[in-house]
Amino acid sequence: MRLPEKDGAIDVEQMKTMVDLFMSAGMKYFDTAFVYGAGASERAANEALVKRYPRGSYLLATKLNAWMMCDGEESAKAQFFTSLERTGAGYFDFYLMHAMRPETYEKYEQFHIWEFLRQQKEKGLIRHYGFSFHAGPELLDKLLTEHPETEFVQLQLNYADWDSPSIRSRENYEVARKHGKPIVVMEPVKGGILATPPQAAADVFKAAALDASPASWAVRFVASLEGVMTVLSGMSNVEQMEDNLSYMKNFVPLSEAERQMMKRAQEELAKIDSIPCTNCQYCMPGCPKKIPIPYVFSAMNKIMQYDRLDAAKKEYAFRTNNGAVVPIAFFAGAFGVIADLQGVQFCGEGVVVLFFELSAAVACPRALFLAAVAEFAEALEQSIAVAPNGKCRGVGGAGDTAVGVQLIAVGFILCISGQIPVLVAVRSCILIVFDQQVLVVQSVAVHEQNFLIDLEG
Repeated sequence: MRLPEKDGAIDVEQMKTMVDLFMSAGMKYFDTAFVYGAGASERAANEALVKRYPRGSYLLATKLNAWMMCDGEESAKAQFFTSLERTGAGYFDFYLMHAMRPETYEKYEQFHIWEFLRQQKEKGLIRHYGFSFHAGPELLDKLLTEHPETEFVQLQLNYADWDSPSIRSRENYEVARKHGKPIVVMEPVKGGILATPPQAAADVFKAAALDASPASWAVRFVASLEGVMTVLSGMSNVEQMEDNLSYMKNFVPLSEAERQMMKRAQEELAKIDSIPCTNCQYCMPGCPKKIPIPYVFSAMNKIMQYDRLDAAKKEYAFRTNNGAVVPIAFFAGAFGVIADLQGVQFCGEGVVVLFFELSAAVACPRALFLAAVAEFAEALEQSIAVAPNGKCRGVGGAGDTAVGVQLIAVGFILCISGQIPVLVAVRSCILIVFDQQVLVVQSVAVHEQNFLIDLEG
């Protein structure tokens, strides 16, 4: 997710250097996903890794997302084969169902993904399958009890969230250990926040008088846990790679004295004021404004606990549609085409992707449809704040469509300071609604039901 970038795209040449350093240090586990960068991450893995190293020399993991960038069972399963094509890997060493949480896990049951992955494993296209997880221990225990065939789990573990009432890292870790499942750790540095921890925690590390970065303590904390198979670290430049390799190439688990130091750092973090919220979400069904209350609290805690306004803004934008928390409807003239907001994804600096699904689709004349889209763009500009500090560097993620302009699912994109372009992916073309002007671009290919287009300039 956090690959090096240059001019708004993945810097494949720098990525090659990072891959070479990683491989030469004896490391070999690489993680990506179907939705990362609208496919750019998997294609970069092909260029920087797969084409340059023997297949047996590395382990490649990717993920299927049954609730994003798909509109049903067929398109969800198609992600697997698309990932095989993008990466050129031939098979996946580790394959994950992406981001299990209360509002998404049933999709994997509904679309029969568990059975589908078992079939791909029997064919030799998957070596091991599991899931990444973003919820509490009750759901994790339920999933591992109902699906003992799960071979590993990917959990958000770090020292700051170890006893967090919302993340519940320690409890999730204990559930995975109870079921005997190997653990892949994600977010060991909490999205980069623990690379520059709050001063109270940083002072604990400084007092140890050891020449080690704050990020190294965070990674070593989780790498020292029993049952951890590997630790993921999103590195965006060579310097971060070199720092990680400096202590992981010849990894030494935390000593007892170092464990006590980490405990003191945790105690200092616990002293910082925060909004006490367990993310139970009991408050949400009765909220007349449909405000995602726990997530707003989480964003605020990033400021209160870590002084990270940037991270707070990103989470708030992701969870609340940049403040427009009331579901948005798209009305196409007298034909009554209505699209309800289905999801929101923050895709890098200044780009927010909104996913809509039509609850009543009709085939209307092109001219009327374009007029309706232009009218919607004007309404959108009045109701939604634009992603801050951004320029449109490329976007992706629209669902499949029927013939002509009878839409089944649509993706809208907000970006660029002060103005809102809206992209609507249609089988025959891409419509760009920009500053209330509709342009029809026939030459931009819709690849794998996604699109990547540069609007800058």
